[in-house]
Formats: sequence, C-alpha cells, structure tokens
Amino acid sequence: MKTFDAAVVGGGVIGSSIAFELAGEKLRVALFDRQQPGQEASWAAAGMLSPGPDASDAEALVPLSRESFKLYPEFISSIESASGRSTSFARQGTLHAFFGPHAEAESEKMAAAYQGTGVPIELISVADARRLEASLGTSARMAAWLPEEGIVDPRLLMEALTAALQSRGVEIRADSPVTSIVREGKRCEGVVAGGKKVPAGCVIVAAGSFSAGIDWLSHYAPTRPVRGQMVAMRGLSPNIRHVMRCEKGYVVPRKDGRIIAGSTLEDAGFSKHVTPGGISKILEATLELVPGLAHAEIIETWAGLRPGTPDNLPILGPTDIEGLFLATGHYRNGILLAPITARLLREWVLGRPVQLDTRIFSGLRFAEAQSNHAGSKAASVIH
Repeated sequence: MKTFDAAVVGGGVIGSSIAFELAGEKLRVALFDRQQPGQEASWAAAGMLSPGPDASDAEALVPLSRESFKLYPEFISSIESASGRSTSFARQGTLHAFFGPHAEAESEKMAAAYQGTGVPIELISVADARRLEASLGTSARMAAWLPEEGIVDPRLLMEALTAALQSRGVEIRADSPVTSIVREGKRCEGVVAGGKKVPAGCVIVAAGSFSAGIDWLSHYAPTRPVRGQMVAMRGLSPNIRHVMRCEKGYVVPRKDGRIIAGSTLEDAGFSKHVTPGGISKILEATLELVPGLAHAEIIETWAGLRPGTPDNLPILGPTDIEGLFLATGHYRNGILLAPITARLLREWVLGRPVQLDTRIFSGLRFAEAQSNHAGSKAASVIH
C-alpha cells in the first residue's frame, strides 16, 4: 500500500499551494479533490488582492493578509517558473469610489479603519479619480486610492498551480472525495478516499466549505458555504485599467479584455445557481461605477461557494490530534491568503517555529467552545 508523507484534502488554491510548498521540501505528497482541482471557490473568485480591512470583523485578519501580500511576488514567481505558465499577476492599485449623501463620512471612516494597519490609502478628489479612471460614474462624490493592491487571474493561477504540482511530483487524485480521517487514538494516520485507506504521515484539511462535511471535522472546522454570484462582460469601451469598487460591488479588468463584476453574499446552502435578483444587484453596482458598461456584452455568469466560519476568520494550524492540520475557512480571502497559508503549513508540518501569532485562527477555538457548551448543558441538567 502506497504511503505518503502528507495527504492534502482539497485541491483549490489553498490546498494546491500547500502541496506545492511541501513538495518543494521533497515530501511525498498526495492531493485529493472531490472533482477536478480548482473548480470550486478558487475558479469562481475575482482575484483581487486587498490586504486592508474590508469589514469591521476583518481587522484581526490584516496582519496575516499583509504578510501574505508581501509573499505574493515570490509565490507567483516560483509557480510560474515551475509551470511555465502566466498567472496575470499585477500590482496596479485599486480605486474605491463613494456615492450618495454620506460619501464624505464613509470615505473618512474607511481611511480611519486603515490607519495603523500599514496598508497605504489616500483620499483623493473625484477629479483626481477620473484622471486614474476616466470611466468613473458621474455620481461619485469621493474616492480613495489604494496604490499597493494587486490582482491575479484565479483560473490562470489554478492552471499554473496544477502544472507546478505535477512538475514537483505531487500525486493528484481527482474525483476522489475524502470521506473520513484515519485515526489511531490521538494520532492521525491517513485518509479514506474512494472507499480505500491511504496512509499518510500527516493530513492537511483544505476542503473549503466542504470541510465540515468530512467525518467528525465540524468539531474543529464548522465551515459553511456562502454563495457569491458573478458576471463577466466584454465591450470595446470604456478601457478600464484598475480594479474599481464601491460599497455595493466591484469591477475587475482582465488582460484578455473581459470585465469581471461581482458579487453577492448569500446563505443558500450548496446551491450554485445564479439568480435574477443576484445578477441585478451586481449590474446595478457595475453601472453606478462605470455607466459606460451599459452596452457591454454579458458573456458568462456563475456562482461560487466561499468557505465561511462562525467568526468569518480562517481556521489554521495543528489540532489536538497529532498529524492533523487545518487550512480552511478563508471566506472571501482564499486567493490573497494562499502564500502565507502554504508557508505556515509547511513550517507546522516540518515542526519549525512560525514567526506570526496565529492563535486567533486555531481550529481549537471551535472545539473548545463546543466542549464548554456541552459542559454547561450537562451542569444545568445536574442542578
């Protein structure tokens, strides 16, 4: 029976990046995916690389996001070198526009949220914003320029990552859903996939929103799917050079001329169909940002399932089961956080110290909360 040093469960950008790092350390790695790798949340993403806080509950994520963003050039270089493929990675900045009567207050609130994070932001006039993007809608009242944000094409990234894995000798097992984790007491010894046991020195669970459905893993990784609908369009004009976004949505230019617009946040279970209401909201935001896209051709619509968690923070690191590691629940930031997640998991698997304080992301936070809740219920019954 073939034995691996590491079994990675989930072939999206997170699992593939981890497998790539581990294989770079000469480990024998198997990557398992329930279908073809990279066809879930990674395939559906827009590819914006925004390390700043995008919500009040995301402030705790900023240090991790900044470290990951710093790693991106090296991350992309190693993947492109190993695969011979381009990912369309670029650091060209983002324009954030504010609309409506409270635009000034909202722009100042955003600037205050960025203060002290180390992520640069500059409030600029609408006139200056139009010098960056002439297509910006006339109803914009304020703008912010985020000069160090970046972008990558997630579909090209996944194609490159898959080729890079093959070049490093990773055994990719597509259409091979993992149904359970093999344990011997408090030690993880492999996985069961396709009804067959696969021994492994350690297991890294990176199955996104599907993580909670594997065996008893919801105890550590209570992930849930959060649907996001998307639209791709094409038009000869206007020429959009930067990512543009507002409170309601965003538009992302691709090098091939497509414009990607999104997105929604929906608790719709594992349903990935698009809806008239969802597409309507996206197009409303798109035309507020760039009215010139009113006559663009819609060439594709789709939906993906982001892996949400109860606190909207990722689940990273070792567990209280020896040899079991978690790398899931990245919610809206999987593409951005892939480099740092892969680096951290490499260090944990190899038993090396990590330089970041990652305790807030530990999967044990949910296991302990469930144990405490169970203990409280038991105590109330006794009394």
